[in-house]
Amino acid sequence: MNINPLTSIDFYKAGHIRQYPEGTTELYSNFTPRSCALSNINYEFFDGKVVFFGIQYFIKSFLIDSWKKEFFFKDKIKVIEKYKRRMDCALGNNIVSTDHIESLHDLGYLPLKIKALPEGSRVPIGVPVLTIVNTHKDFFWLTNYIETVMSCFLWKAITSATTAFHYKKLLTAYAINTGSPIDFVNFQAHDFSFRGMSGLQDASLSGAAHLTSFYGTDTVPAIDLLEDYYQANVKNNVIGCSVPATEHSVMCMGEKENEINTFKHLINNIYPEGIVSIVSDTWDFWKVINEYMNILKENIMSRNGKVVIRPDSGDPVKIICGDSYSDKNSYEYKGAIECLWDIFGGTFTENGYKVLDSHIGLIYGDAITFDKANLILLELEQKGFASSNIVFGIGSYTYQYVTRDTYGFAMKTTSGIVNGERREIFKDPKTDNGVKKSAKGLLRVEKENGTFVLYDQQTEDQEENGELRCIFLNGQIPFYDDIDSIRNNLDRGLIEECTNLAEIL
Repeated sequence: MNINPLTSIDFYKAGHIRQYPEGTTELYSNFTPRSCALSNINYEFFDGKVVFFGIQYFIKSFLIDSWKKEFFFKDKIKVIEKYKRRMDCALGNNIVSTDHIESLHDLGYLPLKIKALPEGSRVPIGVPVLTIVNTHKDFFWLTNYIETVMSCFLWKAITSATTAFHYKKLLTAYAINTGSPIDFVNFQAHDFSFRGMSGLQDASLSGAAHLTSFYGTDTVPAIDLLEDYYQANVKNNVIGCSVPATEHSVMCMGEKENEINTFKHLINNIYPEGIVSIVSDTWDFWKVINEYMNILKENIMSRNGKVVIRPDSGDPVKIICGDSYSDKNSYEYKGAIECLWDIFGGTFTENGYKVLDSHIGLIYGDAITFDKANLILLELEQKGFASSNIVFGIGSYTYQYVTRDTYGFAMKTTSGIVNGERREIFKDPKTDNGVKKSAKGLLRVEKENGTFVLYDQQTEDQEENGELRCIFLNGQIPFYDDIDSIRNNLDRGLIEECTNLAEIL
């Protein structure tokens, strides 16, 4: 399906051109996170800020590429006929005119100006991440015409980037507490979400958002997106990476009676060096951990690399850390990490926490949530194990079990011009709890004491200043953000912040 940008709208948008007051020549709107009441991050850890990401992809792929390919570069008569057919058959004959659409096609570009904060910025709830206004008086209707599709592209990207960053904060804080290498945190949360997302574009953009904070991913198109739209180059920097890994079909085809031979074949013949991840709960996880690992210990310890064990069922907290309700002499009571320590041993961090020998590791990617990850890290610490003993697979439950309301994203008009006079407008429903109250007039965002602050009711000169930068103007992009600058924005001040967080964990 080719995306038709002209019909990438809610139907009601098509008729708004006739509903604004006569003499309207400008609409000025903003896109803002309004609430964190439904955040999927535990309130004790959420810092009240979202991570801004995705606007450059939206601009390049949709506002530029899609509009050119499917509108401006197509025959005007055919474009108008297709649009009229869609509107007439749904809303009624001639309810929506086409004169303004024809004029836009004649103009040859989108007469819009978008100002936005740098991608990778951490933006407080209630502060706009961007503003948008028309640059040609005849096309005031276009500002809000693209509201629906802009929201559709951006809310998920920002939400996923925000989730990823808070996972990074959590992992960094525990690394500080237990003396684990801070650099390892970049690889400690691995994106497993692809198959559970709402489509290829959703998986790619959310997966790219994950990579603003981490390097580990199995979502290949997320790396493609960053190379295509964020000037990433996998030859120059680590953008996203993974390791060879098995799935249950591989283990099953080797047959249950010969499972240990499948392990031997993988470890000795297929991957005699490097990292290999082996799913280990196809039949009996505890047999793999405590019988096979003992038998294969010499093979594993003689490899130049790491064998990563992957459990894929059960309660991840109990599997990894142990089940206090189990028999105290059982493997289940100890948990996987302690069982592996008993077999392979390891070293100690400067803080005195145990680290498994570098030849063996564990990744868990089933049913992981932020709260469970926190509990696992806490219980490992209480058992004397460093946080670096575990890698988490972050799946679609984390990245898909969210909505636009998770951070209350909305695009609202706050200013306009009618008959040459500027009007400051706002909404403030009496039936609402205050979340939907909008700013008023032209807006300016400043950075003060390390955080972004909103000023509304600004003059036109004041609006030109501040932290919002022009990133789209009349079909062109005057400014680019790349993945390196985005990651640098997020890492700035992270260690200091996580040191403070570590003290209260």
